[in-house]
Amino acid sequence: MNERILIVEDEPSIRELVAVNLRHAGYRVTEAPDANAAQSMVSLEKPDLIVLDWMLPGVSGVDFARRLRSSDATRQTPIIMLTARAQEGDKLHGFEAGADDYVTKPFSPRELAARIRALLRRTGIEGSSDETLETGGLRLEHETHRVYADGQAVELSPTEFKLLACFMRSPERVMSRSRLLDNVWGDSVFIEERTVDVHIRRLRIALKPSGLDKRIETVRGGGYRFAPDV
Repeated sequence: MNERILIVEDEPSIRELVAVNLRHAGYRVTEAPDANAAQSMVSLEKPDLIVLDWMLPGVSGVDFARRLRSSDATRQTPIIMLTARAQEGDKLHGFEAGADDYVTKPFSPRELAARIRALLRRTGIEGSSDETLETGGLRLEHETHRVYADGQAVELSPTEFKLLACFMRSPERVMSRSRLLDNVWGDSVFIEERTVDVHIRRLRIALKPSGLDKRIETVRGGGYRFAPDV
């Protein structure tokens, strides 16, 4: 296990707790007390995953997540928000900013490590596949982690990539929010079903320039469906 984890946390005791446990789990760990220091580290060596506190001095974790998602270099880097802000609205705000998972304080270091493993697996960093999916004007390549809409490259976060792959493997099948949570996030991760709606919205926004956002249909009372022909 050589994955590099960047911890962005201004509380030294929490940062050290996370770092010690992740090093014990076999990860390479670097630490930053704020977003500016984290940006410098990311520029030197892109991490495989970022554990990001919300309440940082200066630039907030949410604003930093948006910055990471707007950069080609870190658009697909998995992000776990680690924060004391536990309200549902806060969680949705974090996901909308680009977080792939959300862990609230106080937290279990073992649970955080388990979520990191699950996120690395589902984003293809732990293991990879040469699977290529192609339907409805969309092409998804697991090996290169690229998506094309009518031949044009589409930039997706790791979670939106996994969500689109889930749809493309089962065209025309109605997928409930709970089923999507299990397939994309894993059945051992506890995330509210509304999180699915946030990522569906982000996926549609990414596909909208090509007009293929309409392929992701909302099924009233059922969930969502991928329509290869609209």
